[in-house]
Amino acid sequence: MIVDFIQAVYQLLWGDLITIPLPGGSSVGLSLLILILVPSGIYFTIKTRLLPIRMFPEMLRLITEKKTSSKKGALSGLQSLIVSTATRVGMGNLVGVVAAISAGGAGAVFWMWVLALLGSSTAFIEATLAQLHKEPDPLYGGYRGGPAYYIHHLFVKKDGRRRRSIIAALFAISGLICWCGISQVIGNSVSSAFDHAFHIPPFWTTAILVLIAAVVVLRKNATVKVLDIVVPVMAGAYFLLTLFIIIKNMHLLPDVFSRIFSEAFGLRQVVAGGFGAVLMNGAKRGLFSNEAGSGSAPCAAAAAEMDHPVKVGLLQALGVFIDTIVICSCTAMLMLLAPAESIQGLEGMDLLQTAMRHHMGDFGVIFTAIVLWLFSFSTFLGILFYARSNVAYLFGDNWTSQTLYKVLALVMLFIGGLAAYTFVWDLGDIGIGLMTIFNMIALFPLSKEALRLLREYQAGRKKVTSKHD
Repeated sequence: MIVDFIQAVYQLLWGDLITIPLPGGSSVGLSLLILILVPSGIYFTIKTRLLPIRMFPEMLRLITEKKTSSKKGALSGLQSLIVSTATRVGMGNLVGVVAAISAGGAGAVFWMWVLALLGSSTAFIEATLAQLHKEPDPLYGGYRGGPAYYIHHLFVKKDGRRRRSIIAALFAISGLICWCGISQVIGNSVSSAFDHAFHIPPFWTTAILVLIAAVVVLRKNATVKVLDIVVPVMAGAYFLLTLFIIIKNMHLLPDVFSRIFSEAFGLRQVVAGGFGAVLMNGAKRGLFSNEAGSGSAPCAAAAAEMDHPVKVGLLQALGVFIDTIVICSCTAMLMLLAPAESIQGLEGMDLLQTAMRHHMGDFGVIFTAIVLWLFSFSTFLGILFYARSNVAYLFGDNWTSQTLYKVLALVMLFIGGLAAYTFVWDLGDIGIGLMTIFNMIALFPLSKEALRLLREYQAGRKKVTSKHD
């Protein structure tokens, strides 16, 4: 009965709510979350006047801005970007992209890029609001916040006596459910990849993963220090190896890009329903991967200390670019540059590792397994960083509740590594879907605050630029 209920909720959130027929016999199925997130991304992109493109140079400039924080435990803007990148850049960038292209063809990559641009604007709004509504963190030091806190401020501002907002509490609960589900997926992905690459039994791979994760997450402030090292190394190594493979196969690029753009608009019919499959697989992959609108990344944005909330928002918008335009595209190129006959009939990690074997021999298989381990490990650390704020909102400032949730997540990580499938996996998708709905309820009425701050920031930048001129 519980499994049936979970599957029913999943179908409501991610299943095709309406189906639009298209010429040629194909169709586009639109889920509830697609109907929420895509129009929202378009709306915020228009309201911010194409922020992802217009202010991209400013995003890059902010990466090099020095930390000005004086509060112990506060993160710099770059550190908050690294934490959010740790969760965005996860096994979804590998397995998820493979699944999108397998079902929707090369054209899914184009729609993945489009959704990333739209998602950047949404990510900017929610991160700026998280920074604006943050509060001091008495347990870990620095600051905490996120959607639970700005939702609370929206609904409780007229009644300061209420300790919690129902919608904010539901968001926090959804997040904790989501991250437990993701913990299981992480454990299973890592154990499967190592079994395929090294023939190591899943029990030992999972036990080592859980042990290392426990050492990090059960210490007070080790998470950010570890991510500061792991995330740049893993993302940089994956990008550089992909760049090497692209250069090595430069003569194939015109054909690859021709496939991406032609199949994006259904000019070639592909597996699983033509244009509809291309569009929706690219859209879903983009939304799952960059998490814009779900309210996850704002938990990291709130922990930063910079001299203007818009700076943190711009850095988080850049995080969506890094996740989808850079890392997801790397995976897509690795697949599309491999001969179709060599990967035909394969799916998931087997498909990606086979493509890497074609490019780099046995080293490619081993490299993919190690990169997946690093991606998954950093995702686990990142989601537990996010969980701090939600646990505190629900249960108050105490180490007992913080530690119990970490132990629960470690248990889920271990179970996932040993089980081929459990219904708890669906909880991750349900959790992020419910988070998105509760987050978007507050995002629209509060967005005027972020847009006002953006106008102020741009006016200030113009004054600084004119003085230098």
